[in-house]
Amino acid sequence: MNVAQSRQKSTANELGELLRYWRDVRGVSQLALSFEAGVSQRQISFIESGRSVPGRQTILDIAQTLDVPLRERNALLLAAGYAPLYPDTPWNAQEMQGVVRALERVIRQHEPFPAIVLDRHWNVLMTNDAAPRFFSSFIDMATRKEPRNMLHLIFDPQGMRPFVADWVSVSRSLLQRVYRESVGRVIDAGTGRLLDELLAYPDVPHDWKSRSTSSATPTLPVVPLGFVKDGMVLNYFSMVTSVGTPETIAAQELRIECMFPADEATEARHRQLFASEKPAKNSR
Repeated sequence: MNVAQSRQKSTANELGELLRYWRDVRGVSQLALSFEAGVSQRQISFIESGRSVPGRQTILDIAQTLDVPLRERNALLLAAGYAPLYPDTPWNAQEMQGVVRALERVIRQHEPFPAIVLDRHWNVLMTNDAAPRFFSSFIDMATRKEPRNMLHLIFDPQGMRPFVADWVSVSRSLLQRVYRESVGRVIDAGTGRLLDELLAYPDVPHDWKSRSTSSATPTLPVVPLGFVKDGMVLNYFSMVTSVGTPETIAAQELRIECMFPADEATEARHRQLFASEKPAKNSR
């Protein structure tokens, strides 16, 4: 076997392993994938066994069918010997300015309630004016290192953790959200490290994968995130927005987290505490 043949075999084996991984993750059989992607089951079998390398479009069709995130679609293309298709430019690159302006508009309109733009690992990229005002009313945000991570802020005993009501239920639901809202519903290496770091904090429930939740607020349709402020529990819930039909990795991995009052008492108290304050400069 010459060098070229050896390299082609190595490429085919790597692609086959990746395809088998994604098919297993999605719980899709070769037959089902064949039907949905319009690719013969025989060809899928040959790809997974390393006996053939398909064309670029075939790889993209299979990746689309398996709902493979854009970052990992590039990995599939590279494994097959093709150039990446999806740009991996920074979230604030020039070509992303239209998206960034839309993000700014959305979070600005959410005043006086906190709104935050996060990356795939919950790092804070942008906020409206309300977000730093809100969190700074509990702790000195200036002492938090950048980039600030929203989950570390909540889990850290030196951060918001002492002010979180019903900590066990909140921490459990947040850890479940990491899995549920991960890009492509797959835990990548960075998200895995984040989970390990969160679980290393004291008193984090290690049964967090269970579906049990607190029954303290059975009338609410969501598990609220409650913060104790001046003896009153302010209850919020989040709505998460992502970019539709993304064509770049950054666009797919951005999301907006908007906090809403979960009850009328919280809304009234929040407006009383924060609505009349002078806005700070928009934070990123």
